[in-house]
Amino acid sequence: MSLTRKKDVSAMIAASQRNSGLARNLGAMDLTFLGIGAIIGTGIFVLTGTGALTAGPGLIVSFILSAIACGLAALAYAEFASTIPVSGSVYTYTYATMGEIFAWIIGWNLILEYGLASSAVAAGWSGYFQSLLGGFGIHLPTAISAAPGAVEGARTFFNLPAFLILLAITALLSMGIKETKRVNNIMVVIKLAVVVLFIVVGVGYVEPTNWAPFTPFGWGGVFSGAAIVFFAYIGFDAVTSAAEEVREPQKNLPRGIIGSLAVCTVLYVIVAAIMTGIVPYQQFAGVDHPVSLAIQMAGQNWVAGFIDLGAILGITTVILVMTYGMVRLAFAISRDGMFPKVFSEVHPKYQTPFKATWMIGLGSATVAGLVPLDVIANLVNMGTLAAFVLISVAVLILRKTQPDLPRAFKCPGMPYVPIAAIASCLFLMFNLKLETWIAFLIWLAIGLVLYFAFARKNSKLSPENMPAAEFAASDDK
Repeated sequence: MSLTRKKDVSAMIAASQRNSGLARNLGAMDLTFLGIGAIIGTGIFVLTGTGALTAGPGLIVSFILSAIACGLAALAYAEFASTIPVSGSVYTYTYATMGEIFAWIIGWNLILEYGLASSAVAAGWSGYFQSLLGGFGIHLPTAISAAPGAVEGARTFFNLPAFLILLAITALLSMGIKETKRVNNIMVVIKLAVVVLFIVVGVGYVEPTNWAPFTPFGWGGVFSGAAIVFFAYIGFDAVTSAAEEVREPQKNLPRGIIGSLAVCTVLYVIVAAIMTGIVPYQQFAGVDHPVSLAIQMAGQNWVAGFIDLGAILGITTVILVMTYGMVRLAFAISRDGMFPKVFSEVHPKYQTPFKATWMIGLGSATVAGLVPLDVIANLVNMGTLAAFVLISVAVLILRKTQPDLPRAFKCPGMPYVPIAAIASCLFLMFNLKLETWIAFLIWLAIGLVLYFAFARKNSKLSPENMPAAEFAASDDK
């Protein structure tokens, strides 16, 4: 029974409102920009090239399929965010519905998602930054330009730009959410303007013959492409990590989640159509800046420079939001006793988990410097899809066990929408490579060892850490 002990929803909300120590500075527009900041980045500016090589022009459909899977899960997220506006995202929601062991597993998976996403995006940022420097005739030494083994035929040892950008983001996040919000909003406006510029200029250079054959690798290629570009959509769930720093979270969280995903889906599909219409998909092989390549092929080099700048700013906001989400997740797990206390300590001046931010930032920066992008991206997708499956299961359970709980937003089409979300996410998971599954299971095994060695006995819900009556009540819920 101790493995499935649950937290009381009312107690969780009351505790977060009473003593979290975090400042509430975010509104609906801030959350939408936070979501867009997390979503539009490496997925569209970098991985579209990889997706085109897998799906051909059918990449357009790949983006739509991934959007459907994310959209279904987003509705479940929106219901939970409006019902339990507490930091920790799906970890917190699972703790209230499925029990501690499931909460720990999904929290551990989210650590994989947020941590590796920050590192993966930083690696993508490095490619565009070096491309921009190259335009000015500046070239970094090969040894510090990429992770070991990232560039075939070159001796690379460390991705220094990726490491440094993560340190800069960490410094910003440690200073406070108000400062972070301002920087994020400015960069989101700029990168949206750059994406629109690409669409307006690029649409006139589309050659419909480049879309034939539309699915050169069959529907299997389209499905594999969907599993790859799924990475382009992750991040909207990080919005829920901001729950305790949001004004009127019951209303504003669902708006931020659904609004950011809708805007990004429309832009992704249009960009994929234009990009594959300008450049034959075969020419994206080995290219880490496919969007700017497409506009260069159109002969609009002046726009390519803006694309590189927009990509750099756009990818920077993704690093910012992913790192932010990971820190807030670690904060929530630590507050529950299952991570060391240092992760939930709030700085008296900055009102942020200052120490945790720097510990996590340094860890992500090191991974970004040493691990190639393609290795990281697949693992991120696996962790995210697993989280989406559990959030969809959890919303079904909470509707059944606590039907009268106040809900500012309700997931429509119950129970069919969550079931469809589960099926679509599992489908994408089984289209990932075998080695990705193996690495994911190894990560899961490590997490279970840590749970039984440390987290279980240090949990605030363990009988050693709470009165017997409270423990019995939590166990029964």
